[in-house]
Amino acid sequence: MDARILEELRAIVDGRGLVSSPEELHTYECDGLVNFRVLPRAILLPTSVEQVRSIVRICHQQRIPFVARGSGTGLSGGATPVENGIVISLVRMNRILEVDFPNARAVVEPGVLNLDVTARIQHNEFFYAPDPSSQTVCTIGGNVAENAGGAHCLKYGFTTTHVLGLEVVLPDGSLVHLGGKTLDAPGYDLAGVFVGSEGTLGIATKSILRIVKRPECVRTLLAAFDSTNEAGAAVSGIIAAGMLPSAIEMMDNLAIQAAEAAVHANYPSCGGLLLVELDGLLAEVESLMTDVNGICRSNGAWEIRIAQSEAERALIWKGRKSAFAAMGRISSNYIVQDGVIPRTALPQVMGEIQRLSQEAGLRVANVFHAGDGNLHPLVLYDRRVPGQQEAAETLSARILELCIEAGGSITGEHGVGMDKKKMMSKMFAEPDLVTMQRVRCAFDPLQLSNPTKIFPTPRLCGETPGEYTPHPLESSGLAERF
Repeated sequence: MDARILEELRAIVDGRGLVSSPEELHTYECDGLVNFRVLPRAILLPTSVEQVRSIVRICHQQRIPFVARGSGTGLSGGATPVENGIVISLVRMNRILEVDFPNARAVVEPGVLNLDVTARIQHNEFFYAPDPSSQTVCTIGGNVAENAGGAHCLKYGFTTTHVLGLEVVLPDGSLVHLGGKTLDAPGYDLAGVFVGSEGTLGIATKSILRIVKRPECVRTLLAAFDSTNEAGAAVSGIIAAGMLPSAIEMMDNLAIQAAEAAVHANYPSCGGLLLVELDGLLAEVESLMTDVNGICRSNGAWEIRIAQSEAERALIWKGRKSAFAAMGRISSNYIVQDGVIPRTALPQVMGEIQRLSQEAGLRVANVFHAGDGNLHPLVLYDRRVPGQQEAAETLSARILELCIEAGGSITGEHGVGMDKKKMMSKMFAEPDLVTMQRVRCAFDPLQLSNPTKIFPTPRLCGETPGEYTPHPLESSGLAERF
């Protein structure tokens, strides 16, 4: 990228929104997955959709790859920059543009923080349901890109369930509107295609969100078991009884230790900790909570607590939501993995993870969205010990293979990004990958929008299936990292 183009970009954002010094660029060299680091050529911080369109038009004309970024909390390398490319940071586009309580809608810009949506609407007894652990810092734009989940998505659904429409800048700089304010827009569900596309189809500059009325009653139960197998049996029992809690979370002993060291949540020291939250009408919740208590007891729970105040409930959840970051208290380095299995396969998969952990000589802490079988194994290692990082990466990949073998998926909510793209060919057949690539090419034939992500062997658009011409950006070596 020559100086002339850099000056054109600077003029779009009034000079104040361009970062190009090497010292400042290091802030953007990776997302929450620090194993991948690339220094971009520049960072642009637009404040309007018009500025985003102007930036993208220049990228399209000059064939400059770009990566859209929110708060950078992603854990799959989805916001990793591309060599000689730019990063378009959307954090300054952070306005809640409209709140429509009668129709339970909100319109927001991509840089709005997840928790700020609920903060804006909670006085009217509404909330925004998707609640990733990073919700105090992650942005709606990033949530849309990754189809973010969270503890309460068992009952309320992932981000895609709560996005009705999008304003999108396509990779050629044109502006389109997908979906709308109605619950079921006519035609193809292109908003559904865009949510979870990990920034490879364009940049969402506005999102129309569905907000939810706060239930009359919320109760949170904590149950301690000797092992995650017993806790898992309780989860199966709860679901088999026909209940749909708003959240069912599980933590093993190593995760409990980390959370206690970080936030002192007053968790019992046990092999498997279960958090169950029910919401709805008061009489129904209290009746169901009695049933949950009985199911936990019958599966070996030796301590059960029900939060007696909002403060106590908040502390219980603070411990769970701090688990990823808290792991730094007990390990200098770790990989946060993300896979999904059928709930009934939990004992088998957990046993195999323990065996692989022992073989590799590495500890694995486990945190689960247990209700929907979403595992978050954290592989602990020390980068200073020769060979440990490679061993951790190998163990992490093997855990994902276990999920596939159990009939599950390589990701539940963190996305594919750079981290898991080589696992895609283990989960999907070649015709499936070809079809996905054709969708991508329909939106971005030049593959400038977050290139080299998701697909194990990126093809140039228009290639005959079965042929493979390396994407020009693969020369950076990033594609061979995993």
